[in-house]
Amino acid sequence: MPLLFVLCHTFLRRYGQYTMNQETTRVTERPPFDRSSSQDSLDELSMEDYWIELENIKKSSENRQDQEVVVVKEPDEGELEEEWLKEAGLSNLFGEAAGDPQESMVFLSTLTRTQAAAVQKRVETVSQTLRKKNKQYQVPDVRDIFAQQRESKEKEAPDGTESQSVRTDENKYPGKDGQASNLIVGEKELIPVGPEEAPASETDINLEVSFAEQAVNQKENSKEKTQRGKGDDAPLPSFRLPKDKTGTTRIGDLAPQDMKKVCHLALIELTALYDVLGVELKQQKAVKIKTKDSGLFCVPLTVLLEQDQKKVPGTRIPLIFQKLISRIEEGGLETEGLLRIPGAAMRIKNLCQELEAKFYEGTFNWESVKQHDAASLLKLFIRELPQPLLSVEYLKAFQAVQNLPTKKQQLQALNLLVILLPDANRDTLKALLEFLQRVVDNREKNKMTIMNVAMVMAPNLFMSHTLGLKSSEQREFAMAAGIANIMHLLIRYQKLLWTVSKYFSSSMNN
Repeated sequence: MPLLFVLCHTFLRRYGQYTMNQETTRVTERPPFDRSSSQDSLDELSMEDYWIELENIKKSSENRQDQEVVVVKEPDEGELEEEWLKEAGLSNLFGEAAGDPQESMVFLSTLTRTQAAAVQKRVETVSQTLRKKNKQYQVPDVRDIFAQQRESKEKEAPDGTESQSVRTDENKYPGKDGQASNLIVGEKELIPVGPEEAPASETDINLEVSFAEQAVNQKENSKEKTQRGKGDDAPLPSFRLPKDKTGTTRIGDLAPQDMKKVCHLALIELTALYDVLGVELKQQKAVKIKTKDSGLFCVPLTVLLEQDQKKVPGTRIPLIFQKLISRIEEGGLETEGLLRIPGAAMRIKNLCQELEAKFYEGTFNWESVKQHDAASLLKLFIRELPQPLLSVEYLKAFQAVQNLPTKKQQLQALNLLVILLPDANRDTLKALLEFLQRVVDNREKNKMTIMNVAMVMAPNLFMSHTLGLKSSEQREFAMAAGIANIMHLLIRYQKLLWTVSKYFSSSMNN
């Protein structure tokens, strides 16, 4: 049992005899965990909250036989990259839609070298796969695509100088001999971002330069190489956005057509960032399954919003979600153990059934819902979404954030992932994180520090759709620590995560 494992882990760690990965390590005894203390980093003793929550989830799942389970399809060779190119707005480079690639050429001309390398890598894979399958339609040679891109740039500047409108970020940073460094993937040399473009301090988030280009520069810095694996135990820095005279663009500020362009760039940027840092970015595909077309629980977010907009036009967050948060707050956020203490399982089941029957009729008696019951219903709602709130496509990418070397890079990746979420998922996630921050703001009384809240909420967002998968207890423990820290970052830095990089705006204007 995971709970038994963590208790044994805690006992052995305190006596310096814990063995992990077949290596014996000696650890200094730590004082007992104090819930009332300020805690920014992961403490082994606080893992108890995580495992108790996971056990509660498993018990509640046993009582919900009607729960839909999302089916994830493992893509065939090349299918993943083909889907990636479609989502990046580059579908006209291949397949039945292949034709005049001029529009894509213009788009490619705005990319940095690391981003272009990410595109090139996926185009090569798709081209090879289509040739193997003997597809009849046109399969462009990747060298032709990027050769056309270079020719396009040269035509823009007949005098031999590069046009400002197609100048990309990496062109701004010359190599040692004054020439731009060669594009590379794998072992080849990548172009670094110059020191003059680096943030003012380690806690500044630079929105003017591609995150992937910044990662290249950091790889060149020997100090950054030692940070992998050490971030979990260190207090989180106070990241901030440097003041800008033109202001900061947030996701909600963009028109739908501009947001679509930003999503294309964000996917390429995220992929380039993961490629540079040697982290595999695997998207998944959800097979279409039969889901409920009405009701409250086990209903897709889009269906819920269609229902709700008939009642409240323009609403962007499910009404049941809003009402559950309101009910929790009506009981006061100072309640000790809020979100951690579960409601009675049988009572929760009965409340679900009653809500399904009476919520939209307006006859449900909310006075009968205790505060801890409302918190349990909120977590149940999140878990029983047919597809995870963080989306099937990007759930693994969210989980992989823990493998990035530095906290700043983890934050940059989360920013890109938030941009890539469907609107309904992103809006609902935002409402959830804002609520969780209000819970944390009352930690002196409710004894729920940001790490406690992260421990309780992480399995509801990250693990509910993988509970059926078999894994070792050691792997479960390692994953638990990782996703709890990601949840921590989501809560702590939520205001930064909804910003749009100035780099995207400049790329779209080119």
